Amino acid sequence: MTKPSQTAPERLRGMGRAEFIAMMAMLMALNALAIDIMLPGLGEIGASLGVVTENHRQYVVSSYVFGLGAAQILYGPLSDRFGRRKPMIFGIAVYIVCAIGIVVVPSFGAMLALRFIQGAGAAATRVITISVVRDVFGGRAMAEVMSLIMMVFMIVPIIAPGTGQLIMFFGNWHLIFVFIAVVSLAIGFWMYARLPETLDPADVRPFTVSSILDGFRIVLTNRIALCYTISSTFIFGALFGFINSAQQIYGGIYQLGVWFPVAFAAVAVFMSTASFLNARFVGRFGMRRLSHGSLMGFIAITFLWMLVQVFGPQPMPILLFLVFFSLAMFQFGWIGSNFNSLAMEPLGHVAGTASSVLGFMSTVGGSVIGVIIGQAFDGTALPLVAGFFTVSIIGLVFVLIGEKGQLFQPHNPRI
Repeated sequence: MTKPSQTAPERLRGMGRAEFIAMMAMLMALNALAIDIMLPGLGEIGASLGVVTENHRQYVVSSYVFGLGAAQILYGPLSDRFGRRKPMIFGIAVYIVCAIGIVVVPSFGAMLALRFIQGAGAAATRVITISVVRDVFGGRAMAEVMSLIMMVFMIVPIIAPGTGQLIMFFGNWHLIFVFIAVVSLAIGFWMYARLPETLDPADVRPFTVSSILDGFRIVLTNRIALCYTISSTFIFGALFGFINSAQQIYGGIYQLGVWFPVAFAAVAVFMSTASFLNARFVGRFGMRRLSHGSLMGFIAITFLWMLVQVFGPQPMPILLFLVFFSLAMFQFGWIGSNFNSLAMEPLGHVAGTASSVLGFMSTVGGSVIGVIIGQAFDGTALPLVAGFFTVSIIGLVFVLIGEKGQLFQPHNPRI
């Protein structure tokens, strides 16, 4: 494991820790913004663009996520060669142009194409943001910072659906993408003006096929990094499955109407709270103890949730559904940032390529799993709940492989 050759303040050239965390969170939140804000408008989008099959509306989400995952394979090696700033600026520019293009899109197929490209642009924020954090911090300090970033990041899923609903009170779904373009332009300018280059010159890697393949080899042959990434892939797949079918569950099964954003935000609050608590406790207890305990809790909660879903009243009362879902997402909030930090921890010397490969695997794989869960929607929440329990078991298996059967054993120093 390599330590940064400069301290965090030196790398950030005077940018304060609070501003750094807020900026990284907002850059990552561009992805949540592009997904969550338009969820209340999926029905109107489908009707406007002639989508006949209800489940096909989910492709507006999944096409973006596929683009987000596929492009990550390039941004890491690019950022290891040309620095973090230039590829990030390029990606944000693509994201903004596509948001504007969607405003005048003529067909559903064209919209899906632009959403894929928009996701490909946003991949820069997903890969390079994590690389920047790893450039500046390591060990438990990285986990603390990532938890705080995730806490701020989770503000977007809390407010985005309500914002989308509010925008639609004043116009149609096209205005949502105008809003996305304006917000992303502001965040991009902030990043351009304030974020210095954080890549250590000693860590610059040539942008050649052999260098990229060597970076992939380093990542894929590291047992800890690979197993935690695969585990994260399955856990995130459940979340993508919910996002794909959220409008059908809240709007269809439970007929929440304008209250859809409130239900969505209630669950996101639990995830944000978990990230905040993780930042407070990870330095004391370590990433493994917290995340392994949360994974076991996730399994227990989703198993009980599945039993009630199968043998209880149909449909499950909305309050009970939200209680189970919120408890599961609270555990998810402890799992996400810690698993990501554990995967990145041994790969600081190839942080860009590592973030690229790991992000590609978790996002593309997670989106495939999410599509499978989402397309299994049958008018009930059972496919979603069963999917949550199944992926949690698979996630545990890969954590056990990565840790050679030993859970809760801390062995990362505080850096």
